[in-house]
Amino acid sequence: MESGHVEMIFDRLGHFGRYQIFIYFTCAFQNISCGIHYLASVFMTALPKHTCRPPGKVSQVLFQNTSVWRLEDVWSLFPSREEYHVVVLQEDGEIWELKSCHRFRWENVSHLNYEYNGVKSSFPCLDGYIYDNSKWDSTVVTQWDLVCNREWFARLIQPTFMLGVLLGALIFGYLSDRVGRRGVLWSTSIGMYVFGIAVAFMEDYYSFLLTRFLLAIVSSGYLVVVFVYVTELVGRKVRTWASMQVHSFFALGTMAVAVTGYLIRTWWMYQLILSSVTMPFVLCLLMLPETPFWLLSEGRHEEAQETVDMMAKWNRASTCKLSELLSPDDYGPGGNKPLEVQGYHLSDMFYDCNIATRTLIVWLIWFTGCLGFYSFSLNSVNLGGNEYLNLFLMGAVEIPAYVFVCLGMHILGRRRVLTISLLSCAVSCGVIILIPRSYYHWTVLTSMVGKFAIGSVFGLIYLYTAELYPTMIRTQAVGSGSMVSRGGSIIAPFSLYLSSIWTFMPQLLVGILALVSGILTLKLPETLGKPLATTWEEAMKLDAEKKPQLR
Repeated sequence: MESGHVEMIFDRLGHFGRYQIFIYFTCAFQNISCGIHYLASVFMTALPKHTCRPPGKVSQVLFQNTSVWRLEDVWSLFPSREEYHVVVLQEDGEIWELKSCHRFRWENVSHLNYEYNGVKSSFPCLDGYIYDNSKWDSTVVTQWDLVCNREWFARLIQPTFMLGVLLGALIFGYLSDRVGRRGVLWSTSIGMYVFGIAVAFMEDYYSFLLTRFLLAIVSSGYLVVVFVYVTELVGRKVRTWASMQVHSFFALGTMAVAVTGYLIRTWWMYQLILSSVTMPFVLCLLMLPETPFWLLSEGRHEEAQETVDMMAKWNRASTCKLSELLSPDDYGPGGNKPLEVQGYHLSDMFYDCNIATRTLIVWLIWFTGCLGFYSFSLNSVNLGGNEYLNLFLMGAVEIPAYVFVCLGMHILGRRRVLTISLLSCAVSCGVIILIPRSYYHWTVLTSMVGKFAIGSVFGLIYLYTAELYPTMIRTQAVGSGSMVSRGGSIIAPFSLYLSSIWTFMPQLLVGILALVSGILTLKLPETLGKPLATTWEEAMKLDAEKKPQLR
């Protein structure tokens, strides 16, 4: 089946008519939920200042030279997150020295002082902890005391979510090619709503972790498949803009997290409100059609014709007969079934040496893009200043990045824009390393430039991957790339912990990978203005056409 023949459907019915506009914005709106769930943990797992709870009732609290009556009033006296201690006098006369993870009872002392060099009896924090509630009334950290020797439980929340994203990309990418795009969009959308709401009502850490893991699987499945879905449902005249701006809705999700986090300071209510974004889309599920591309690749021509007729009706255009657009060999015996419907697997992405090289380079770009994307986003709350504003700006800067990519691709093509973006990210990381720490505003500005560049990479690689592979393996190609990229998103939270070794270790790691990826991108073929490939032969022609372009 020649892809050019199928593309003629849009020449007849409209590349972005009323029908496609309705379906597009319905699906893109749901992508806001993906952006929300991917970054909701930034505030949900916030670690506030804390100290061990004393065993009895407190009558007086002493911090340095300041005395207060309640432990809750002492947090405003702490200028930083450095190690500190508080001295309290209990109603029974005992004096306790409280630290973040330890507490000591002072022996043989009759008056309250901040410093004491006498005998101290050490005790574990068996009575729990007291937290600073000035920013958050509760987080999952305060809910289940994920501090001190249990802090690593909190650090596992985001990597575990990204592990689920990795599995979801692989599972639903495969299912989408086997059972269709629409069925996967239905199941993942309902799953996002159900699991998103369920997370807010989990009463223990392990149930919370498992539910978020399942939420990650379905969120990833939707994110991978919706991109292929809208790519196949609009014509090539608007495909670049339509597919790229899907990611702008993901950025809106990031911004929604920042705004909701600022307004709602209780984690389960915060999660509940964010998850309700899915509801409008769930009500529109039955309106979604299957894409003609997938139906024709599976030999289901009658259903494809029904979709084309519906599209024509909404777009107020004259319908077209698929039997007239496709050759007899493509349409199959009797005009109903193809000669053979063949199954394809992930191993087909290594079809030959050239395709294998293409796949490895694409996977490296996916990994680098995701590592950089989440390193910049997760680290935004540590840049200083207003952490909610920082995250909001990190999401907002993605939108002009996608507009830049769309405009640049029409002039330079996919490959060159991708190369420029990767190298710009590498340069930004290098500049951040060179900026003195006292120049805070320049560091923030350069971080925004780096997020702009890596956002361009992360948005473009979805479209570029979809265009580099034929229909029968396209969703698996995007899904496998997304799966590989989740290795970067899993590593990103841990890479931030490396800053304790050297402050700029995360930037060094992202910068090196971005530099290598940018150079290797030049080996990939250009896809600008080319019809979507439907066979391996058409996909391989892209490499044959690359050499004349480079001369």
